[in-house]
Amino acid sequence: MPQGGLMPESTLNIPSSGANRGEPDAHVVLGQLTSPHGIKGWLKVYAYTNPIDSIFNYPEWWVRQGTSFKRYRVIQGRRQGKGLVVELEGVSDRNAAEALSQAEILMPKAELPALADDEYYWYELEGLAVFTRAGERLGRVSSLFETGANDVLVVRGDRDAIDRRERLVPYLPGDVITEVDIDAGWMRVDWDPAF
Repeated sequence: MPQGGLMPESTLNIPSSGANRGEPDAHVVLGQLTSPHGIKGWLKVYAYTNPIDSIFNYPEWWVRQGTSFKRYRVIQGRRQGKGLVVELEGVSDRNAAEALSQAEILMPKAELPALADDEYYWYELEGLAVFTRAGERLGRVSSLFETGANDVLVVRGDRDAIDRRERLVPYLPGDVITEVDIDAGWMRVDWDPAF
């Protein structure tokens, strides 16, 4: 699995043009505040991190709801049944929690832990052009998902690709994934285009 624990849906279509200005597009989505939990301001959390409770490793969250974008300090968080709940500073009753229902939880990309040279966050792989070893363009990585055995790249054919097919390519660095160049925006795979 790409390190850093970010699930694929956590980062779709989030450009990085707002870096260093505190704008939401300089962030990656870690999860969502779904609904109130109880009457004391706690909220249920749907986390895109893996494992899910690693979202609590970040002591402050940026919360985006519509055009509103505000930083909250995490007072405490815990597993609750199969899900998660959190207490945020300044959210002290059910009404305040309801006001944050369905808000996104964001983290500045610059604050994510550094990875080794051959490790990537999923959001870094999404959007890369994918080429075979023979130089045939298969399309772009649109998302990733976990299967248990290995992660899988969803590669969608685009106008510059050999066709418009969607392909599921195993994320197996050194085997199927032979080269990744994040800065140049592409990866090379050892994959038969017929599949």
